[in-house]
Amino acid sequence: MTEQGGAQTSAHLGTTEHIRTYPFDPSASVFGVGIQVGPMGTDGPWAGGVGLSRRVHRIDFHVLLFFRSGPVRHMIDFTEYEVGAGEILWIRPGQVHGFSTTEEYVGTALTMQPGFLPRAIVEATGMYRYDRPPLLRPDRAQLDAIETSLAQLQREYLDTTTLPLSLHTSVLRHTLTAFMLRVAHVSAQAAADACEPQPDTTFTRFRTAVEQSFTTNHSVSAYADELGYSRRTLVRAVRAATGQTPKAFIDRRVILEAKRLLAHTELPVGRIGVAVGFSDSANFSKFFQQHTGATPAAFRAEQF
Repeated sequence: MTEQGGAQTSAHLGTTEHIRTYPFDPSASVFGVGIQVGPMGTDGPWAGGVGLSRRVHRIDFHVLLFFRSGPVRHMIDFTEYEVGAGEILWIRPGQVHGFSTTEEYVGTALTMQPGFLPRAIVEATGMYRYDRPPLLRPDRAQLDAIETSLAQLQREYLDTTTLPLSLHTSVLRHTLTAFMLRVAHVSAQAAADACEPQPDTTFTRFRTAVEQSFTTNHSVSAYADELGYSRRTLVRAVRAATGQTPKAFIDRRVILEAKRLLAHTELPVGRIGVAVGFSDSANFSKFFQQHTGATPAAFRAEQF
């Protein structure tokens, strides 16, 4: 698994019990390229192939929703966001999300397959910054520039006649890069407004390692050894970036995945514990209650 917010966990569970994960479908794209741009529709590919009738699921690709009316309430990882006209939702791979079944989605949707953009652009735009809020509120000037860039991207996406496929794909990558840099600037400003420090490379590597291994590795020392840092160096970097200890960062990721599975699957508590790295059900229940104030069974009951 790459940096995809925990999709690996669900992939290892039973086909009728796990949170359904929907892959990117290149066949739904013009020319079969790794992005899709178009209006939000009730059954469009942006919805992960499920339409709006299935309320909760995962996707293994990026979705950016640009709303032209609202409010619409959309759930992402146990937080409900109220989105209005001129605002953007950025849903990253592996996040559990659910559609409103009573409100109309009006606007433009962009979906993007992981790997479509080069690694340097992925890093520059913070595409896997799961610590950043998904709701973006650009100011008027930013929104105008984003809308212009989005319209250009959509024109290039739909132009299937003036370039061969290889050049068409290259132009899309460049146009998408310009567009994503604008969106990322809004995201970075939102982080700065929230006084979020920019992480250094040490923290970035740690965050990636945790995302890859949190279901089997909860040890700060093991991560430090794997990454080639002293435990003290890792503690300093994680605290500077998040205000948390490395252990708290790991535990928070484990709890998020446990909540996802408790709320959106019928897996027994013991199996959920195993899925997030606990061989003993009692230890998992104790850990969960310490961090949430509720037993796994009580948390699950509250979701219905």
